Amino acid sequence: MSDSLKTKATDGMLWSAIDRFLAQGSQVAFNVILARLLMPEDFGVIGMLSIFIVISQSFVDSGMGSGLIQKKNRTDKDFSTVFIFNTTISLFIYFILFFSAPIIANFFERQELVFLTRILGLNIIINSFAIVQRTILTINLDFKTFAKINTLSVIVSGIFAVALAYNDFGVWSLVIQNLLMASISVILFWSLSKWKLSLKFSFESFKQLFSYGSKLLIASLYANSLSEIYNASIGKVYNAQSLGFYTNAKKFSDSASFTITSVLQQVTFPILSSLQDDKERLISVYVRLIRITAFLIIPIMTLFALLADPLIRILLTDKWEAAIPLLQWLCIARIVTPISALNMNILNAVGRSDLFLKVDLSKLPIIIAALVITIPLGIKAIVIGSVVTSLLSFFINAYMPGKLFGYGAFKQLKDMKKIIIATLGMILLVFLTQKLVDQFLLKIMLGSFVGVSSYILFCSLMKMHEIKEIKSIFFSKIHSQLL
Repeated sequence: MSDSLKTKATDGMLWSAIDRFLAQGSQVAFNVILARLLMPEDFGVIGMLSIFIVISQSFVDSGMGSGLIQKKNRTDKDFSTVFIFNTTISLFIYFILFFSAPIIANFFERQELVFLTRILGLNIIINSFAIVQRTILTINLDFKTFAKINTLSVIVSGIFAVALAYNDFGVWSLVIQNLLMASISVILFWSLSKWKLSLKFSFESFKQLFSYGSKLLIASLYANSLSEIYNASIGKVYNAQSLGFYTNAKKFSDSASFTITSVLQQVTFPILSSLQDDKERLISVYVRLIRITAFLIIPIMTLFALLADPLIRILLTDKWEAAIPLLQWLCIARIVTPISALNMNILNAVGRSDLFLKVDLSKLPIIIAALVITIPLGIKAIVIGSVVTSLLSFFINAYMPGKLFGYGAFKQLKDMKKIIIATLGMILLVFLTQKLVDQFLLKIMLGSFVGVSSYILFCSLMKMHEIKEIKSIFFSKIHSQLL
């Protein structure tokens, strides 16, 4: 990796990490407060609507933001074309959602969902106004601006949501939080972005970008549908309270795993795209990213699972006890998520969104089979089924990169051997220390200290290169900032 690209990658990774950890950390903090003030059912009601909001948002973006990032010679007309398309389709999608609200309410047998759907659905229109600005900042690797926007919008909306929850607004606290967060971020993106709307629409540009993005649209619809179908199934077969336990457990597991995943996807896609014509450098960067990702994500999610019981009891109180086993299993499922994301990301970076789609669709039979088998058995069985599908999906996602770049699942696992050994050692020591204390706070503090220190110790004893690389990136960045 050249010095200039390495500097951009390091800067981008650092600020994207700051963005994610500040924004996600603030979001988790507010979610903890809201979970203490509200009931599991309130979160479950919002969870019932998530599949419709997420799928609608996929249609609005249509993969054209990624198309702009991947395109080599972008023009102002390209950006304007995407903006006009995004905003127009958002109005059309919201129109459909508005008149489908009674059907959604009847499906879940909760009539309050009619009004909730129509209000929460406004987020689809609001978010469409900032897709181009987000894309431009991503292309420029300007994640410092992302950090400012996301953190501020999360904090302001969170404060309002807590105030509303404290005054017994119930589920509407969560609705207002979502709308306010989207509105603030859009205002800030327009204020801090240098792009100016020109209202130029090019059918040629649209055709080119949509040709690339349409495959990502199908993949996104498919992936989001399968992900959110868990919410719909639990909400329909069981009840809002059960769905509330699941959604909050999912939020906690996602707070760690998807924070790392989003940082990697956000930063690595434009970088890998810039290297698409230099296969040797592309593979070198890709391999290093897989190793560093595994080095971080495997111990983090494992430690999270080990400390799930005391964490839930202290942060959310005993009324959320039913979420503990769900969180533990979801943490295991999320271990491979960032690695799988990188394996899929490289296909998009080299312009093979067609392969991305084929790989994604090939996982459909496994996921559907797992859902059909586990839904009648209970929520815990559903979550365990997601662990199995996640692990199988890792091998499927790594197949095509292995074929194209010679770095498939088994080579990746071979490179993770020392990481897995160090993590197993950490599990043993953390498990033993948890038996020594009874107080939940001490379990968290002692478990965290023993887990982190033992993992670093085991990695150091095995002389793992990733430790030196992370130290080098971290300390060189501090040094450059001081100078």
